[in-house]
Amino acid sequence: MSAEDAIETIIGRFGKYQIWIFFLITFGRFPTEYQLTNVVFIMPSVEYVCMDENAYNLTNHCPCANPQYDQSTIVSSVTSTWNLICEREQLASLTQSMLQVGILFGSMFYGQLSDRYGRKVACLLALTSEIVFVALSSASSELWMFIVARFFIGTAVGGTILCCYIIIIELSGKSFRPYLAGLIEISYALGYFTLPMFAYYLRDWRHLQLATSVPWAFVTIYYYLIPESPRWLITMGQKERAVQILTHIAKKNKRPTNNITTLVDRAVMESQTSSDKQHANYTDLFKTPKIRAYTLIIACVWMCCSHTFFGINQYIGRLQGNIYLNVIISSVSLMPGLVLVVLASLYLRRKTAVITSFVVAGVSLLVFIFIPADMRILELTFALIGQLGAHTAFVQAYLYSSEIFPTVVRNSAMGFASVFARVGGFIAPFVVNIGIQWVSIVIFTVLAFFAAFLCYFLPETKDIVLLNTIDQTEKSKELKTIS
Repeated sequence: MSAEDAIETIIGRFGKYQIWIFFLITFGRFPTEYQLTNVVFIMPSVEYVCMDENAYNLTNHCPCANPQYDQSTIVSSVTSTWNLICEREQLASLTQSMLQVGILFGSMFYGQLSDRYGRKVACLLALTSEIVFVALSSASSELWMFIVARFFIGTAVGGTILCCYIIIIELSGKSFRPYLAGLIEISYALGYFTLPMFAYYLRDWRHLQLATSVPWAFVTIYYYLIPESPRWLITMGQKERAVQILTHIAKKNKRPTNNITTLVDRAVMESQTSSDKQHANYTDLFKTPKIRAYTLIIACVWMCCSHTFFGINQYIGRLQGNIYLNVIISSVSLMPGLVLVVLASLYLRRKTAVITSFVVAGVSLLVFIFIPADMRILELTFALIGQLGAHTAFVQAYLYSSEIFPTVVRNSAMGFASVFARVGGFIAPFVVNIGIQWVSIVIFTVLAFFAAFLCYFLPETKDIVLLNTIDQTEKSKELKTIS
């Protein structure tokens, strides 16, 4: 296969048109970022005075049928609305984890939908359905209704994370992918930064849910603004549509259009010379040796990464001090990570960069265990370093995974890996709530180091052209597993 990236040759590495699409998707993803980080505000660990007889107005006394909650910070939360304290505390963990369960199913559903029916339809369905489900969650009158709504929010979140990322990657040239490793996370960083501002002024969880969803109803018009992925169209043999879209983008980027048909013909021919089916599915991830090995390793890496990241994220919300300030500081601490992942993607091998991030997370968590409880600033510092390591590992894992798998199964593979990531995210609240801090931290640490170890068995993908078919991946020398 030629080392030339036909898409980059036609429309450029990342021109004005790609910048426009990137802006639309970044802004449209804000509700997703809010749902990923709002647990510290809508389901916080609350203080209360027990007003039961013989409870003597004790603070945080259990059991307690008549708690009087501290409303100085958060007036109304899911925790206080349905009394998720004492023997009902496990329901709080379940409610938190239900988002991850939804993301699990959403990743599988949208991954298959995207590979079969196109990146555009899957991306738009995920963005719009999320607005609806978040708004509905705010109207829940019973806890079970909120849990169900949270599950469906999770399905949309899973689809948004997956499909928005892939459509941006596939609209970009190979030489620009290192920059996307950081740029694609701008929406998360900005969402994380602005959420405590919403929460500070809207201290009722229902109002917070509405404010972080309904204003984004404009994403419905994205149907007319976002194109289908030309790479996907080429893989599906839809040459005419691919040429039409690429010509439109080339004109917007002021690039020549005279040789587009020839380049697309060549790319279609390369795809059709393989024995791959046009419509692949999850079973195709396990039929050939390389793809099977990559699938299993990446799935385990994502599980460990998600477990560590979301666990640290919840710990930061529980640290002493002003919760709004802590979260803002946490979000600001992630900003350097966006620059670091770009530099790592440009100058380091993919494998080296990901392993380094996991090691940073693991070491900082080990140090965190031995910090005295009264040293709050130092405690927060190492928690933030651990979060930064886990976050940069997660960001780079997305780029790394998208480069390893071919177009025909790329979304399915990412969706499958995301399933395991959600398993890790689902378990995280229960690990945090074990009650013995050092035990919880050790679990997060061990999994971070285990993920670093697994990455050793993955191939190097820096500067490769995105492959389209399974056959190309199996035969590719660039994707030979390094052992």
